[in-house]
Amino acid sequence: MRLLIVEDEIGIQNFLKQGLEEEGFIIDTASNGIEGLDKFSTGNYDLLLLDWMMPQLTGLELCKKIIVIGGVAGGMSFATRYRRLRMDDHIIVFEKGPYVSFANCGLPYFMSGEIPSRSRLLVVKESDLVARFRLDIRSNTEVIAIDPDQKEITFIKDGVEGKETYDELVLSPGAKAIVPTIPGLATIPHFELRNIPHLDKVMTYLKEQQPQSVVIVGGGYIGLEVAENLKKKGLHVSVVEKAPYVMSVLDPEMAAFATETLQKNGVQLFTNDEITRIEGKTIQLALGKTLTTDFLILSVGVTPESTLAAQAGVKTGLRGGILVDDHYQTSIPHIYAVGDAIVVKHQISGMDSLVPLASPANRQGRQLADHLGGIKTFNQGSIGTAIVRLFDQSFAVTGLNERQLKGTDYAVLHVHGYDHVSYFPGATTIDLKVLYHPQTGKILGAQAVGEKGVDKRIDVIATAIKGGITVDGLQELELTYAPPFGSAKDIVNMAGYIAQNTMAGITRPIAWHEVDAWKAKGAIFLDTRTFMERMAYGNIEGDVHIELDTLFEQHISLPKEKPIITYCDYGSKGYNAEQILRHFGYDVYQLDGGYNIYTKGKGTN
Repeated sequence: MRLLIVEDEIGIQNFLKQGLEEEGFIIDTASNGIEGLDKFSTGNYDLLLLDWMMPQLTGLELCKKIIVIGGVAGGMSFATRYRRLRMDDHIIVFEKGPYVSFANCGLPYFMSGEIPSRSRLLVVKESDLVARFRLDIRSNTEVIAIDPDQKEITFIKDGVEGKETYDELVLSPGAKAIVPTIPGLATIPHFELRNIPHLDKVMTYLKEQQPQSVVIVGGGYIGLEVAENLKKKGLHVSVVEKAPYVMSVLDPEMAAFATETLQKNGVQLFTNDEITRIEGKTIQLALGKTLTTDFLILSVGVTPESTLAAQAGVKTGLRGGILVDDHYQTSIPHIYAVGDAIVVKHQISGMDSLVPLASPANRQGRQLADHLGGIKTFNQGSIGTAIVRLFDQSFAVTGLNERQLKGTDYAVLHVHGYDHVSYFPGATTIDLKVLYHPQTGKILGAQAVGEKGVDKRIDVIATAIKGGITVDGLQELELTYAPPFGSAKDIVNMAGYIAQNTMAGITRPIAWHEVDAWKAKGAIFLDTRTFMERMAYGNIEGDVHIELDTLFEQHISLPKEKPIITYCDYGSKGYNAEQILRHFGYDVYQLDGGYNIYTKGKGTN
């Protein structure tokens, strides 16, 4: 086979020539770019090897140059997938930080030593990416401008400005931390935690200053993970959250489990509050409390890093997020975007949403690579599935919560169960909440808390949502069962049974936050637990107590002219009591989730 190599770099040209001649190819070489082709008739060659940087030549199909701005989940997922699909294209990845691939979700766990080595946070080394995928990686290089008309970007490396042209441009800039405006913030050490340089600053401060206390500003996922790990490191930890409760992605009665867990482990919480002023180590809160601390971690949330895109004329939407179509193309041809910076359609509500999570970013990067690589694929949106661990408890969520569903038609159910059968050693409890449409049964969201097995249950329900399985269809799911692993009627199946009963009118649940309204209407609340359970856990004020096992005989003491709402600790006895009383002609309902969920929800209010 006869080859012509056209390459400006003589060293690269000679390297290729020597290697290919050893394989038996007949090689001619031309330098000086396009000018070097003048003395050659390209029709005499079986293959042309051309410089990456060479522009389009009439009649010749050249490799594309793809520029990716931003690495980590979205950018690197795109770059590596695209390389597997298109081996000849030139892929340049610009990353303004020192690491193009790192585990930002793992940063809090290095602070406590649970992740023992900093090197483990580097998912793939830059040298490995270059060797394995032939990527042109430009770390510590910031892109400062995009010229869509010239299809050119401007970058700065070590203070020196440069330019690169592109055929296709992929934006994966991620999200940036929101820094609150607090008078006196500059008077106290404070840190963000979004990347490894941020982590290095925190670890250096911890080592050199040996602080004893910290205030975490913000009670979301990252803030609470930092709170857990700094508490494990031995610091006195306080969390200040402006919302009424921490982990506001959950509904209040489910978030109450997080509050209990944090307080049980010695984390001090200040909710529905915010910092109004800082003077050195003194923190003044809006509700009047004064705290003393050595430093702050700022974790009030993130916002899309879309400044560069907006300056180039790319259209933005919700909270400045980059608008993309179902192929991730922005409003400007040949410019695409993925990851935390883009606006996605919530797959359940159809509304614009921001989902700054690693899994969607990885999926988006791969899908864009498929699209540009010639494989038919579409951006289908996200449903926001996530999980966080706080000490010995896990909290997981998928889909929409009640705040997001406000003003729409939806129903709620709560189920209390175990990660595996209760008689097998080591069983731990799970509390599950499912939201669904009361007529169609469409699953709208789910939340769960427990020590073990929470991830499995939310993953199953998230899969059901993606697959279009209705809530009553959950009872048909065949899940693995053996005593060490699950139950013959898994808690997910139980959610399906309860939903079927509700949709069929067999049971009529009321929500924990409706208790006072029902009391005002004169309803009687009937506690069906044993005397010892009632004494141990408390009861709804003004209720009536009849144990379930005596209800057949004692129901006659209840008036039929008033509605009766049965309850127990979690719902099972209350449900059975509801069926007995309905048989005897009572207007009866049952308290969804029982006294357990009622007390959790009431506590948050």
